Amino acid sequence: MNFCSHCGAPVSLKIPAGDSLPRHVCEQCGTIHYQNPKVVVGALAEWEDKILLCRRAIEPRYGFWTLPAGFMENNETCGEAALRETREEAGARIELGSMFTFIDLPHISQIHIIYRARLLDLEFSPGEESLDAILLGEADIPWDDIAFRSIDYTLKCFFEDRRKGEFELHSTSFAIPSPGTYR
Repeated sequence: MNFCSHCGAPVSLKIPAGDSLPRHVCEQCGTIHYQNPKVVVGALAEWEDKILLCRRAIEPRYGFWTLPAGFMENNETCGEAALRETREEAGARIELGSMFTFIDLPHISQIHIIYRARLLDLEFSPGEESLDAILLGEADIPWDDIAFRSIDYTLKCFFEDRRKGEFELHSTSFAIPSPGTYR
């Protein structure tokens, strides 16, 4: 950050009085610009024994597979974000279930939240950010082409829970990226 979004003056990186971390501070108006983690929210939408997956039409990870998910917007709940992202990326209508995974990714300053969901019908199609949107069973998941570590983790937890016949909330932290991947 180079300039204050409040007054346009230059900012400097320093620890403000009463704080313990460096922040961008405007020398002109004194505004402290806090930068906080981004929240990514999505849905693991089920239809019978299959899961709705989208093939990414954008970077990062163009052409790789993911669950419909994206950045939460201001003035919406996590659940509303999951519904919106599923509609935008897969054109799908879902009934939202419980939160299924909560994943901290401090190395990219993100939090990923995925809900279980029930697909309401089979009328879906890829949105602008997706090359494809399809239903896949566990045996057909392109495991080597999953876009993000958090999605791989979510899918593996889901199929394991389904085998056990009991679903629970899964929470983890990926403190560092996997070697050689964007995840």
